[in-house]
Amino acid sequence: MTTPSARARLVLYLELIRWHRPAGSLLLLWPTLAALWLAAGGFPGWHLVSVFTAGTVLMRSAGCAFNDVADRRFDRHVQRTAQRPVTRGALGVTEALGVGAALALVAFALVLTTNRATVAWSGAALALALFYPYTKRFFSMPQAVLGLAFSFGIPMAFTAVQGGGAVTPAAIAKAVPLVAWTLLLGNLFWVLAYDTEYAMVDRDDDLKIGIRTSAITFGRFDVAAVMACYAAYLLTWSAVGAQLGLGWPYAAGLAVAAGLAAWHYRLIRSRQREGCFRAFHLNHWLGFAVFAGVVAAQAALRG
Repeated sequence: MTTPSARARLVLYLELIRWHRPAGSLLLLWPTLAALWLAAGGFPGWHLVSVFTAGTVLMRSAGCAFNDVADRRFDRHVQRTAQRPVTRGALGVTEALGVGAALALVAFALVLTTNRATVAWSGAALALALFYPYTKRFFSMPQAVLGLAFSFGIPMAFTAVQGGGAVTPAAIAKAVPLVAWTLLLGNLFWVLAYDTEYAMVDRDDDLKIGIRTSAITFGRFDVAAVMACYAAYLLTWSAVGAQLGLGWPYAAGLAVAAGLAAWHYRLIRSRQREGCFRAFHLNHWLGFAVFAGVVAAQAALRG
């Protein structure tokens, strides 16, 4: 039977990995699943769907643990993050790192059930996830690094479906087709859009403590930059859809996503914390609209 202390520890672990905020996992999941469907030309099979769904949730959770350790001295000065478990001292650094490492290892074990090319690319994805928190110290656009980290499920999805048994560096690189990199580039713009909205929530606090973010870098052009990034994302993914002949179901999904982006403009244009945070939090519906368009288009092509 679970003791009270163990139960209380579990609650802290779940808080650490943002189990109560699943939107972050969904932001990673929808483009990854869309890439799986595109790579397979339809349903990729339950094995890959399960591996990438569970792996996405696990790595996002591990990333939260690593991020909280890296940012613990800054987070105490930010209104939104001051009560995170590591920041307030409820969890120690070693314990939080242990939770993150355990989750990352489970995710890696799942990747081992795919192929060598996917395993190789997973190393790059982990390196980006670990590197991202520290870019806030010296890089004016750390959201771009986050965009790469959050988009790496796309090339991994293609290698899992099409990668075969690549073993040499050249073969591993070749396992990712140009269309996957194009989708990654487009998705990077989407991450820039929604994470700039997120950064707009904390801008006043970040300015005081010296953290660098895209919201600070864009300055008074922040809202325009967010909308330009939404446009770049949708146009890039639209071009891929045209190239692959996905037709009207995919276009319908993109149209819904564009409508949601326009609604987000209404939420962020006044730059109020509540509106910016709501726009960020609801971005997963935009990603779901694109994913649904991919699934519908592939079904129509096969039907």
